[in-house]
Parts: sequence; structure tokens; C-alpha cells
Amino acid sequence: MPIERRRVTMPTVGTDQLETFVREIFVAAGTPPGPAADVAEHLVSANLVGHDSHGVNRAPGYIRLVETGHIVPDAPIEVYDETDTTAVVDANWGLGFSATNHATDLATAKAHAHGTGAVTIRRQSHMGRLGWYSARAAERGVISFVVADSGRAPKVVAPLGGRARRLGTNPLSFGVPSELDGPLVLDMATSAVAQGKTRIAKARGELLPYPCIVAADGSLTRDPHALGEDDGGALLPFGGDQVHKGYGLSFMVEVFAGLLTGIGFSHDPGGFSNDGAFVAAFAVDRFRPLEEFTRDVRAFVDYLKDTPLADGHDEILYPGEVEARTAARRRDQGIDIDDPTWQRLVDVARRYAVEVPAAFDGH
Repeated sequence: MPIERRRVTMPTVGTDQLETFVREIFVAAGTPPGPAADVAEHLVSANLVGHDSHGVNRAPGYIRLVETGHIVPDAPIEVYDETDTTAVVDANWGLGFSATNHATDLATAKAHAHGTGAVTIRRQSHMGRLGWYSARAAERGVISFVVADSGRAPKVVAPLGGRARRLGTNPLSFGVPSELDGPLVLDMATSAVAQGKTRIAKARGELLPYPCIVAADGSLTRDPHALGEDDGGALLPFGGDQVHKGYGLSFMVEVFAGLLTGIGFSHDPGGFSNDGAFVAAFAVDRFRPLEEFTRDVRAFVDYLKDTPLADGHDEILYPGEVEARTAARRRDQGIDIDDPTWQRLVDVARRYAVEVPAAFDGH
């Protein structure tokens, strides 16, 4: 059956206004100001760069997990088994944004002190968009590598040759210091699309760009409704007719972020949402002067951009350039939010007696 297409209202909100609104909701729900600011900054930054699937649409779900005790918003972040170059961060079921910020900064500090730093993170809630952390590290002069796994939380991706859910979307991200206009970051799911993008497509009445869901009957489809929230249907690993490549990377992400962290694999229906993560940082200046490296990064990008263009293409972009351009536009013009997401935010805000921004109250 063809997907029903419908016009979706898109309220537009200023970046600072939206960040304040989200932060106040989390504080009202019992989150300390620091972690609440981490959540709001991270979610709004995802919208700002165009990754609405990891933006403020997630906030009502996080609030629900706080209310049910599956996220402990004031949990302490503890560090165990620390050496000069490694550490284990235990978030004690707290907010993944604060825990992974801490782990990224810890790995970065170790890299500056000793050349490399590697940190695992366990018992944290959803940590959001990995590119945020890679950019955070790159701004401090280190190359970073971040991977994440959903632990024992519900799975959504089928392994190569299967049609049932056995893997998470298992994203990975690299960040590189540069002199470019925006962060040089590769941030990607090892699934054909991120699960959040299927939710956005549902909310906007859109089809997915290509068939990347295995429906319950084994057929391939672009219809996001074929991927149920709890069961039924599964995402494919990325790769198209080379899907073994996406599957292989997904497998290895599971090793770093699921097995090395000790959070496990499979699905525990009674368990907490539990993102495991591995963060590694490498100090550029331990290999060559940072200024020389960043100058060569720009020269390399310029060299690629000077490539003769294939038919149907206007330019060649570096990883992260689309996001940098989107952020510049949205800072100036505001962030568009689909009406279902805005309604959920407003409903949560009113439940906690948080003032809705006047320009958008009533949407």
C-alpha cells in the first residue's frame, strides 16, 4: 500500500530560544542544571546541523525515561581502572550526553599528555549524535574515533542474510582538526539509515530514499511504517549490493562498544537503555606539528575539490561540509521543527509548567 503523503506544518524556532526551552523542560523534570544544559545543547546542535533525527524530537522520550527511572538524571559519573592512556567511565544510568562529553574530554587530555587516549563508557542512556563528540575533540587538536552500540536495548538491524533484528544502528565517527570553515567530521550509522530518520519520515509523511527496510514478510521497502517501534521489520546494514561491508563494520562496532565495554549484546526486555561507547583520541603534534597538519588537510580538500565533476554533480564536498552550511543557514533563519514534534514538546512543557516560547505557543 502506498504511503500516505500529507502536508506537515513546520514551526520555526531560534536556536537560543529552542535551547533554553529544552533545558528548562529537563530542569523542571528533575535534571540538574549542568546535565540539562548538556542535553539541550546537544539536541539543538543536531537540529542546527540538519540531523533532525537526533534533535529535539528525542526530548519527550528522554523525559519519559526519566519519569520511569530508566534515566537517573543526577547520577554521578565515575572513572575506574584509569591509566595514563586508558580509562573506564561508568555513568550509573545517567544522561549519555554528559557522560560522553566527560569521556571525550578525558581521552583528549590523555592524548595531549601521552599521545593517545582511549576510554570506554558503560551504563549510560542514549548519547545522541556521535559527530558532536568528534568535533569536540577536533577543536582541541586531536584526531578522534568514536563508536557506539545499544547494548541490551531493543535491536533494529538485521545481519547479512537475515530478516530479524540482531544489531543496533551501531554508528561510528571520526573527527579531524583542520583550518576549514566547519568541523571535518565523518559521522555515520552502519545501518542503511539511522532509525531516527525513519521516525522523521513517518512524522513528515515521506518515503525513505531507497528500499532499506526488510519487512516482516522478507520484502524490501521504502515505507518507514514497515519498521515497527517494537518488532516487525528490520533495517539493512548500509552498502546496497555490497551490504557485507556495512555488516562487517557493524560487527566491529559491536566488539568495541558492546563487548569491550562489557555491556553485552542481544536484547534484555527488562533492561535499561544502555549505550556502550568507545572513544579514542590521537594527538596530532606527537606525529608532526599541528599547524603543518591542518594546512595539509586544507590543501588535500582543495585538491579534491579541483577534481573534474561527474555528470549530475555541482561540487565536491568534504565530510561535514553539508552540516556546516546547514548550521550557518539555520543560525540565521531558525530551525524548522515538524508539528508533531513541536506538539509533543509543548505537551511535556505544559505538564511541567514550563513556559512555551510566546511566538510559538498554540502550535
